[in-house]
Amino acid sequence: MVEPILFVTDLDHTLVGDDFAHEQLNEWLLQARETGSKVVYSTGRSLIRYQELATEAPLFEPDLLIASVGTAIYSRLDELPNVEWQQKLTAGWDVDRVMAVTAHFSDLVPQADSEQSAFKVSFFLTEEAAIWVLPQLETLLKQQNLEIQLIYSSGRDLDILPRHANKGSALTFVRQTLGFAPEQTIVCGDSGNDIALFAAGSELGIIVGNAQPELLSWHRDHPTPNHYLAKAHCAAGLLEGLQYFGFR
Repeated sequence: MVEPILFVTDLDHTLVGDDFAHEQLNEWLLQARETGSKVVYSTGRSLIRYQELATEAPLFEPDLLIASVGTAIYSRLDELPNVEWQQKLTAGWDVDRVMAVTAHFSDLVPQADSEQSAFKVSFFLTEEAAIWVLPQLETLLKQQNLEIQLIYSSGRDLDILPRHANKGSALTFVRQTLGFAPEQTIVCGDSGNDIALFAAGSELGIIVGNAQPELLSWHRDHPTPNHYLAKAHCAAGLLEGLQYFGFR
């Protein structure tokens, strides 16, 4: 590798899940950083749960952390999230009114307090209930003049976010802040909340072989040579994709 790149990856079931391949990827990341490349983690986890994972998995120290499905961006893990980014999320968003609407749906089971924030309301929701809950919930929220988006992934996790907040829009903010072009950027993921990463623009993308059905379905419906569907799972799939694109 000669040209520096921006490497952006999801964590659970993407980077994390194969410790041997993960260690190999860490070696590649170390070499990449020496050429000026930047490493960004983009996760559905909150900062607290990211820090828990960092004690369990061999995580390479990132240059930036996109947490809570794109609603918080950290340049240092001991500081508050990026204020400029959070200000962009306030338009058309009211967390109290969102919570008031969700209270009408008994199928919505709140996730842990650590996964709730001023810009993210998260629930567990079964696939069976999601079929009717999601359209009704979205309608009611928009009737309140709330500018929101619903992100449902892994047949279980529902995140309600401001309209301008997701992994893709956070990626664009980070990419522009760090000064990388889309063609210098590679994104990696496995589930529905990663779709926004792949839909952000003309970035290269690696979808791991263990990807969830919702991401695979999106990939089939949006074919592009910029995206590679790996055969291997987790970090091994990322190494496979990096080789495919000529980065190793």
